[in-house]
Amino acid sequence: MKAILTIGTRSSKLALVQTHMIRDRLQVVHPDLTVAVEHITTRGDIILDRPLNAIGDKGLFVVEIEEAMRAGRVDLAVHSAKDLPSELPPDMTLAACPRRADPRDALVARSGATLATLPRGARIGTSSLRRACQLRSMRPDLDILDLRGNVDTRLRKLHDGQYDAIVLAAAGLVRLGLESVITELIEPDVMIPAVGQGVIGIEARAGDNRVLQRLAPLEDPAARLAITVERAFLARIGGGCQVPVGALARLEGEELILDGMIGTRDGRLVRGRRRGPASEPSRLGAALADELLDSGGRALLAVA
Repeated sequence: MKAILTIGTRSSKLALVQTHMIRDRLQVVHPDLTVAVEHITTRGDIILDRPLNAIGDKGLFVVEIEEAMRAGRVDLAVHSAKDLPSELPPDMTLAACPRRADPRDALVARSGATLATLPRGARIGTSSLRRACQLRSMRPDLDILDLRGNVDTRLRKLHDGQYDAIVLAAAGLVRLGLESVITELIEPDVMIPAVGQGVIGIEARAGDNRVLQRLAPLEDPAARLAITVERAFLARIGGGCQVPVGALARLEGEELILDGMIGTRDGRLVRGRRRGPASEPSRLGAALADELLDSGGRALLAVA
């Protein structure tokens, strides 16, 4: 008799693509395993008439799935790691981080323009305070507007003429087979990505060894190191949907390099870079956060 695991996931096309990637990988490494999928609607999926930062809760796309895990309806959850709050509940754990996809942001413009060539007053759609802050910092002449909905909805609003361009995560577009719509991949030295962007985070019940052992082969050590340092940076700052915060770590040999930013909604920001041993990722994340807070970030948070 085959063992069964049930994955809880949101019902958006991207969430399902990512869930099916994990399901298929589990079934390859565990031929004795049957993997079922349960669709779960989260609060963030229901409230579409307000910006994410106006809703005010952490874990908008996570809490209902965690409740399903507690109730035993599902055994694990597949998330975009950037949707996870900086600290998980004590009864939950980030069980596996597969190899990271492209962490960069992507510009999709109707005219084929780049950030540098968009005309003055161009309407740019994004749901992210982090993206909006960095866009306003580099191009204060642009009109930055809120944009909610799944990827298909956002692209439709763009093509309907509600926006001149929108900014999305490159990894999501690639996973959906939509890389052809990208007009510019925005380098991290221009726009620092969200914490965990490009990583699929697999959440499970803490101490559930039956599930954790099944997930272990999916773990990528480099992705784990990067997300650990980035999430330590975010936790130290206390950011969520309410604060423009970004961080991106990369591994070079035995050293981690972390870039981070803290900003305000009107485009003021501080950013910095710090290096540290890969053996101390959490310490590096906290150290860069403290450095930026002491360099003006704390004052920015007071008005963010």
